[in-house]
Amino acid sequence: MSFIHNWLRADIQAINAYHVPKSEDMIKLDAMESPFPLPDELIGQYLAYLADAELNRYPNPSANELQQTLRELMDIPSEFGVLLGNGSDELIQLLALACETGDTILSIEPSFVMYAMIAKFTRLNYQGIELTDDFEIDLSTMITAIETHKPKVIFIAYPNNPTGNAFDRSAIENIITSTDAMVVLDEAYYAYADDSFLADIAKYPNLILLRTVSKIGFAGLRLGLLIGSEDTVSELDKLRLPYNINTLTQVSANFLLQEKDEINQNAKAIITERSNLSAALSGIEQLTVYPSQANFILFKAPGANALFEALKDQGVLIKNLSAAPGLNDCLRVTVGSVEENTSFINIVKSHYG
Repeated sequence: MSFIHNWLRADIQAINAYHVPKSEDMIKLDAMESPFPLPDELIGQYLAYLADAELNRYPNPSANELQQTLRELMDIPSEFGVLLGNGSDELIQLLALACETGDTILSIEPSFVMYAMIAKFTRLNYQGIELTDDFEIDLSTMITAIETHKPKVIFIAYPNNPTGNAFDRSAIENIITSTDAMVVLDEAYYAYADDSFLADIAKYPNLILLRTVSKIGFAGLRLGLLIGSEDTVSELDKLRLPYNINTLTQVSANFLLQEKDEINQNAKAIITERSNLSAALSGIEQLTVYPSQANFILFKAPGANALFEALKDQGVLIKNLSAAPGLNDCLRVTVGSVEENTSFINIVKSHYG
C-alpha cells in the first residue's frame, strides 16, 4: 500500500473528488455559467485597469473597495456586514469550521453537493432531508428533523440547485423561527429569482445569505460573499484566511462589477431565454420539465443516459443527474445564448424523433 493510503483519513479515501468533465470545443451548458463574454468595447479598458495592479504586494486584506462595489451592485444595506470568499465554497467551509466537532449540518436533498462534502471534510455530521416528489420542502418533516437532530447550521439553496425551484417563503420563515441553528440561504441564483431574503436579515438574527458572482457572468473570478448582521460577520471574519481574495480578482471585480446595467440586462435576457427554452422542452411530449427560477432547467427524460451521450457526441455538454438519489432520468441544462439553446433543442427533438 502506498504512503498516501496509509496516511490519509479513511473517510476521505472513500469519497470521490468533485468531478469537472472535459468541455473543450463543446457548447458548454453544464455548469450554470453565463453565455455572455466581456463586450469588445470593454476589453481594452479592462486590460488598462489591470496594468495598475501591484502584483508584488499582498492584496488588500479586507477588500474594502470590492465590498463597496458588491454592495452597490446587489443593493446590500449599509447596516449589514459582508464577508468575501474565494467562491461560495470557501464560505460554506468557513461556516463548517465555526462548528464544534461532531455538530450537525442539515440540508434538503437533492441540493448542492458541497454542503454534505464539506461536512465530511470538517468531521461534522450531515443530515439530508428529502424533498417531496415535486421538489418542495415537507415542512412537518423538516421541523421534526430539526427537533431530532438539533443542527448547528441549516443550508437551503434558494432557488435550489439542481431542481431550480424557489421554496415557499412561509416554509422558510417557519424553519428560521423554529431553530437556534444558523440558517444559511444560498442565493447563488438571486439574479434570476422572483424573491430574496436579503431584507429579512434585519428581522432574523440567525439568518445569513450566500451569494456569488459566478452565475451573473464572472465564474472565472471565483468570488462569493456572505451577508449577515454586523456582529455575525465580525465574528465569522476571524475564520477567514488572510488575503483570501487575490489582487487580480479584486481589481477585475472592481472594474467589471461596476457595469450594473449590463449585468442586469444580461440577467433579463437569460430569464427570457429560460422561458423560451422551457417552452421548447415542454413541447417534447416525452419530457417532464420542472419550473425554474435559476439560470438552468431540470427535466426528466426517458433514457436520459442515451440522450446525454447523443448531445455530447454532437458537441453539447449538459449535466447528467440521472444516477443521483431522487433524480432518476433527470438532466440539467444551463440557459445559454439563443444559438446555443437552439442547437441543444434541435438535438433533443431529433433524438426523440
